[in-house]
Amino acid sequence: MIDNALRSVFRTPIDRTGIWLARRDITATQLTGLGFVVGVAGCIALTQEAYGIALLCLALNRLADLFDGAVARATRVTDFGGFTDIVADFLIYSGYVLAFAIGRPENAIPAAVLIYTFLGTGTTFLAAAIIAAKRDIRREPASRKSFFYNTALAEGTESTVYLALICLLPDHFAVMSYVFAAICWVSIVGHFLWARQFA
Repeated sequence: MIDNALRSVFRTPIDRTGIWLARRDITATQLTGLGFVVGVAGCIALTQEAYGIALLCLALNRLADLFDGAVARATRVTDFGGFTDIVADFLIYSGYVLAFAIGRPENAIPAAVLIYTFLGTGTTFLAAAIIAAKRDIRREPASRKSFFYNTALAEGTESTVYLALICLLPDHFAVMSYVFAAICWVSIVGHFLWARQFA
């Protein structure tokens, strides 16, 4: 919901950092891969209830995700880059939830509910991108995104806040997961309503 607002505020320093990294031969794919590896490390930490390490890994993962796009814009935005970026994001989001349940099995049901909900947000988000591609719909300049990002109540910022909160307040995982699942369902409905206009 607030991704675009934050992006507009911090766009200039983020893009300048992307140019700086690109000039040092750091590629967007390298950052995506590094961010994914660090995110997996965070998942492993969660299985061991090492919440501080998991939070640090999450922060590094999100920074890599922030700057891989900036590097791509400074060099060349590709479809494969967009593909790997979004797949890595979804795997880390759901991976953190799964890892938490492994570490604390009593939270398996709320974790399963949220992962099921992530399936809904992910499929409707990507299905909206397919419709947008067929109809040549874009919400940002072509150079900024490899494909259409439909706005929703639960986006990257909200997902990151949720993941940070479960690391900071692990005893409240169940309540926070059910609340975030409800927020995600609002996004799912929003994607459906957006797509319905093209019926």
